[in-house]
Amino acid sequence: MAKEQVQFELVSPEKLLFSQSVDMVVVPGEDGDFGVLPRHAPLISTVRHGVISVYDNKAVSEKIFVAGGFAEVTTERCTVLAEYALPVGEIDKAAVEQQLQNAKEDLADAKDDAAREAAQKKVVLNEALLKAAQ
Repeated sequence: MAKEQVQFELVSPEKLLFSQSVDMVVVPGEDGDFGVLPRHAPLISTVRHGVISVYDNKAVSEKIFVAGGFAEVTTERCTVLAEYALPVGEIDKAAVEQQLQNAKEDLADAKDDAAREAAQKKVVLNEALLKAAQ
């Protein structure tokens, strides 16, 4: 008997990043992480900054950092449309630390609400990237 799996697809604005059948995928939903197995109940969720864990043969086979977006789950498929995605192994911790420092300086120097909001988003993104890299 064939092993039952769920089709997982991760799409960013630039391209299709991941598409394959897997045992399970854990997605960082806005209300908490949720696991998707074959025959999962349909749902749609927003995605918060965090790490998607892809399971194959009862072990994590891929970890991918995502920042924002949406997840759609059906009984056969989980599709994540991410605003930003990067395999955890490709996160350059030193570069992210520098970007975080720059964003904090931009936040401190912000002259108006729009600049402050943009800098704050960069701070939050880079803090999430650092957390994922650990």
